[in-house]
Amino acid sequence: MATTPKTPTAMVFAPSPLLTITLDTAPGGNTELHVHAGGQGHWIARMAANLGLDVTLTGAFGGESGGVLRDLIARENITVRAVDLGTESGSYVHDRRDGERTEIATIDPPPLARHALDDLFGLALECGAGADIALLGGPHTDRVVPPDFYRRLCSDLRSLGTPVVADLSGDTATAALAGGLTVLKMSHEDLIEDGRADSEDPDDLVAAMRSLHEEGAETVVLSRAAEPALALVDGTVFEVITPPLEQTDHHGAGDSMSAGIATGLAHGASMEEALRLGGAAGTANVTRRGLGTGQRGLVDTVARSVEVRPFRP
Repeated sequence: MATTPKTPTAMVFAPSPLLTITLDTAPGGNTELHVHAGGQGHWIARMAANLGLDVTLTGAFGGESGGVLRDLIARENITVRAVDLGTESGSYVHDRRDGERTEIATIDPPPLARHALDDLFGLALECGAGADIALLGGPHTDRVVPPDFYRRLCSDLRSLGTPVVADLSGDTATAALAGGLTVLKMSHEDLIEDGRADSEDPDDLVAAMRSLHEEGAETVVLSRAAEPALALVDGTVFEVITPPLEQTDHHGAGDSMSAGIATGLAHGASMEEALRLGGAAGTANVTRRGLGTGQRGLVDTVARSVEVRPFRP
């Protein structure tokens, strides 16, 4: 009797999910209200689930907003494993009725207390150790969890045999590198802002990528806005050429790319194949509003047009 292939599993670490409320203009000119889950880790988890992974999101939730958040995320076919914040989760209200996104109010998530930190670490390690791959998103603010949390989590997950894909910058990226990473994905803007590259000149970017590899990332992937992403794989720099589809909203392309790369690796794909899927996921995401919302069928179709080739500046 034929057996059904097992669906690969992923643990997504999202320390500070957000409740997002957005005012927009409906067809006909009326105002409409959108209530969604947000935050980098959740956007990564959403795309990974869209691409067919069995996703468990681990994070800290609290209060009325946290309860709404957990329900919203669970509706997206994502299993939620939560630690209680002891206070309200982070949230924001934006108004984009005039076509631009205007911030009305933001409530930042609080720093986690010691016991909550310990519980969150144990939960992420438990779920990650049982998964085919772990994806790490960053905290909404630097105060939520200390950077060393990421070093310990990466080190322990890798010790337990789980590949780790991280989409991080700043102190959390430095800490994660010290723990060891299968893939580090960054944007070139973050690389320059962090002082790791002097400019967006390709020679500067590639030199910085090699330094990141020496610090602890087996593979380094660098998104470059409208330019092809770069990837340092086994000492060779590749560029990821994607079809020039019309953009509706460029936000979230990098998070979707990270989810696509992780999905490919969880399925046992080569790094080149995973980069194709990542490039396709990021490209599909920009054709629509909503971060991490590209459809699986579109991603698979776009992936056939993505080229991964050696980079020649």
